[in-house]
Amino acid sequence: MRKKIVAGNWKMNTLPAEGVELAKAIAAGRDQVCECVHFIVCPPFTHLLPVHDALRGSGIVLGAQDCAAEAKGAYTGEVSAAMIAATGCRYVILGHSERRQYYGETAATLNRKMAQAYAEGLAPIYCVGENLEEREAGRHLEVVRTQIEEVVYRLTPEQFASLVIAYEPVWAIGTGKTATAEQAQEIHHYIREVLAARFGAAAEECSILYGGSCKPSNAAELFSRPDVDGGLIGGAALKADDFLAIGKGFAR
Repeated sequence: MRKKIVAGNWKMNTLPAEGVELAKAIAAGRDQVCECVHFIVCPPFTHLLPVHDALRGSGIVLGAQDCAAEAKGAYTGEVSAAMIAATGCRYVILGHSERRQYYGETAATLNRKMAQAYAEGLAPIYCVGENLEEREAGRHLEVVRTQIEEVVYRLTPEQFASLVIAYEPVWAIGTGKTATAEQAQEIHHYIREVLAARFGAAAEECSILYGGSCKPSNAAELFSRPDVDGGLIGGAALKADDFLAIGKGFAR
C-alpha cells in the first residue's frame, strides 16, 4: 500500500518563532485527519530544530528543502545532509523547480545530492516537471522521462524503496493556468510507467505527489485519481487550517 502523503514546502517564508507557532497549530489539528495520511513539513534550515521540537509526539515528520552536494568542507553557506539529519529530519526535497530554475541545478548536481541524502538516511522527495514552453511544445512527457532517467535510474532498488516523487507542472504555478485532475493523473500514470521500466513492480509502491497549486478546494478531486498519492504543498502549507484541510481530501 502506497503512503498517502501531504508535504508542506514552506520555502523562504516565516521567521523561526512564526514557524514554531505554525508547526504547533498543525500538530494541534492532526487528530482531525485520518491517521492514514502521512504529514511532512519542510521549513527553512533556520527553523529545523525548533520545529522538530514543536512537532514532537504529533506523528508529523520533518523534512528539509535541500541539501549540499558535498559531505563537508569549505563550502560557505551550504548545509550538509549530515547536518540536516542531525536536526531530526527524515526527508529532503531535491530537484525542486525553483532550484533548477534559479540556481542552475543539473542532473550531475542532483545525483551528488541524492548520494549525500541516502548516505545520511534521508528519504528524498525528488521533483520533476515541465515548464510552459515545454508543455505547449508537447514535450512534457519527454522532459519528465529525462529527469527521471538521469537521476532516479541511477538508484539501487534499496534506495528506490524510500524515494518519493513530486510532479510539478511548472506551467501551472503562478501563471493563472490550472492543471486538471485528469492531466495530473495522466502524467502521474506515465511517471509510474517510466519507473516500472527500471524498477518493475516496485514502482507500484512509490508515492507520487502532485505539486501544482494543490489546495483544500481541489485536493479531494486530485487525490481521488489512482496514481495521485498526495501533494507537495506550497502556499497552502503556510496556513495550518488549509494544510490540514488538504489532508482531509483523502477518502477515509
